[in-house]
Amino acid sequence: MRQSCLDAFNSYVARYDASDERIALKFEHTYEVAGLCDEIARGEGLPPADVDLAWLCGLLHDIGRFEQLRQWGTFSDADSCCHAALGIQVLKDEMASFTNDPEWAHIIERAVALHSDFRLPSDLGARERLFCTITRDADKVDILRVFNQSSCEAVLGIDPSEFSRGEISDVAFEAFGERRCLARDERPGSLDGLVGAVCLAFELELPASRKALGDRGYLQALLREPFGLSPHFESELTQYRWDAICDVMGEM
Repeated sequence: MRQSCLDAFNSYVARYDASDERIALKFEHTYEVAGLCDEIARGEGLPPADVDLAWLCGLLHDIGRFEQLRQWGTFSDADSCCHAALGIQVLKDEMASFTNDPEWAHIIERAVALHSDFRLPSDLGARERLFCTITRDADKVDILRVFNQSSCEAVLGIDPSEFSRGEISDVAFEAFGERRCLARDERPGSLDGLVGAVCLAFELELPASRKALGDRGYLQALLREPFGLSPHFESELTQYRWDAICDVMGEM
């Protein structure tokens, strides 16, 4: 089953510009999230068929990103469209290449549609919620990998020379204090994207997800040396806030 799904996914992605580094990065992210979904599902004791379904949710969770980049030249939903909704549109034509099981198709659609929402809706069934949660947790863990392996210019849009002059906003620090993820409109400061990445760890729901993050060391590496840079800031307030964040997260 998995090989045929990989073949179908690779065939779909082959339609896009392989020379674009952003395509390669999204391709890598997709495979990492699929692997994490497998690991988390196994860690939670799911039966083999459900482990396969979780893996497939991860494989397809960002399928809308490729068309988003082709049409708009960006991965920014704010500057283009909701990539999750676009993924559902793509799957209307592509789902049969991955599964003909209507229950699987429904679960995959829910996981794709909701993987980047700030909160899951309250009316999900238990099985829908489980696979959505696995997908969302896996995505969060790998976003922390991406932050570890990227430059601050690529992720935050600031030059490394500007990093030490960065700011953590009141609203982002308050959200951190509430031990939750940041909404998209809670990131006015130049370093708020970094705070937002750190906050992803608060909302990993499953024990196997938290173990996966701990085993990889992404969070501690990001706290110790964000983007390979020294976390020493010119602003006393920024330094205080970053040190406070490190103190809290160091206890996790």
